[in-house]
Amino acid sequence: MSDNNATPPSLYAAREPVFPKRVTGAFRNLKWVIMLVALGIYYLTPWIRWDRGPQLPDQAVLIDLANRRFYFFWIEIWSHEFYFVAGLLIMAGLGLFLFTSALGRVWCGYACPQTVWTDLFILVERWIEGDRNARLRLHRQKKWDFRKARLRVTKYVSWFLIGLATGGAWVFYFADAPTLLVDLLTGQAHPVAYTTMLVLTATTFFFGGIAREQICIYACPWPRIQAAMMDEDTLTIGYRDWRGEPRGKLRKKQDDSKETGDCIDCMACVNVCPMGIDIRDGQQMECITCGLCIDACDDMMDKIGKPRGLIDYLAASDEPKERAGNPPRPVWSHIFRFRTMMYTALWSLVGVGLVFALFIRPEIEMTVAPVRNPIFVTMSDGSIRNTYEVRLLNKHGEDRPFRMTLKGDPSLYIQLEGTPYETVTVNANETLLQKVHVIAPRHSEPAAMERVDIRLWVEDLTTGDRAHNDTVFNGRADK
Repeated sequence: MSDNNATPPSLYAAREPVFPKRVTGAFRNLKWVIMLVALGIYYLTPWIRWDRGPQLPDQAVLIDLANRRFYFFWIEIWSHEFYFVAGLLIMAGLGLFLFTSALGRVWCGYACPQTVWTDLFILVERWIEGDRNARLRLHRQKKWDFRKARLRVTKYVSWFLIGLATGGAWVFYFADAPTLLVDLLTGQAHPVAYTTMLVLTATTFFFGGIAREQICIYACPWPRIQAAMMDEDTLTIGYRDWRGEPRGKLRKKQDDSKETGDCIDCMACVNVCPMGIDIRDGQQMECITCGLCIDACDDMMDKIGKPRGLIDYLAASDEPKERAGNPPRPVWSHIFRFRTMMYTALWSLVGVGLVFALFIRPEIEMTVAPVRNPIFVTMSDGSIRNTYEVRLLNKHGEDRPFRMTLKGDPSLYIQLEGTPYETVTVNANETLLQKVHVIAPRHSEPAAMERVDIRLWVEDLTTGDRAHNDTVFNGRADK
């Protein structure tokens, strides 16, 4: 007879954190190298000095929001040249498509910031609490004692310092790093800097230390998109079940009556997986193709005297061939195919276009906007005057004199407001708004016409560089 007062079982299962086991091998070494390079670039780049001359920042990489400019070593991008940034974002997207089409979710496994910082946090955790089994015992220990409290506090403080360094490095990209560091330490920095550091410290601590694989599985949209970039020729991590099954424990005296595969069900591939999945269950959305399960399985195969490659980078199109005992296609044939070549061509096309645009952009720029209220002014001597607002942009790190001239009807001449000369000085790395008057004498042909095409020229008297802009002169349109 059932007990009506019995409590129904909970439909919610508490999450069991993933504690990856330490592993050595080619893929793990590659991840270490990429992690060190990525973290080194991120933390050290703001401190690289670069001499740009007077009145310009000496920081190699700087996002100058106040002056709406971006500096990258010898390249200087102004706000109206944002198409360079858009082009770089397009290249990043095409590059992600290219790598995913060729090697699956390899970006996530090696270079994604979430993966890089999670690897760093796990490394610190392993140093403090021990390898997988020790961390599992500590996690499942219900009673808090001095040792557990000491280890947890040490780990969390270390994570906090990493998060603080991460947030601090980020704000250094937006101001002169040495100056901002002094301001931060003396409490004189802008509140936005402290707020940004606090937010990034908290998110780095939570994403890399607490959430870990949950971010990759639930928060990141890429696992749900990557299938559109992959096909049957994409290399991704897989398990050769036709070789490993049926699984069986390794015994000293092998029972010939029971034939088993190469997989001895040691769980090494599962224990090292940062996502906590079993690759032997087939392709899964959670797999980030980091290759750690390959290192663990190859190491185990070496120990039991079996050939490597039970878990390996595989393509779905190679499976029937291998089942039939034929060798798989060469790796290059999977990477160099129509889809990847198309992505490479598009990626290269955008890159070449950006480089071409970078080298042909002018050192000086001008824009001309006719003043329409009124369209023209009749002067006391009967001459007709049009007014234009001319913006002159000096991209050099020093003040430059600019001379303005006019090309059109010979009877037209120009006057610069505020100066009797045709020359103005534009400050270094600044824009000057200059009003320019174009005048047609009373009895000249332009004064009697409705529209006359003209061209305004500006010349850098230091270098001889020139720029121009076409516009129109409006007359009385006499009948």
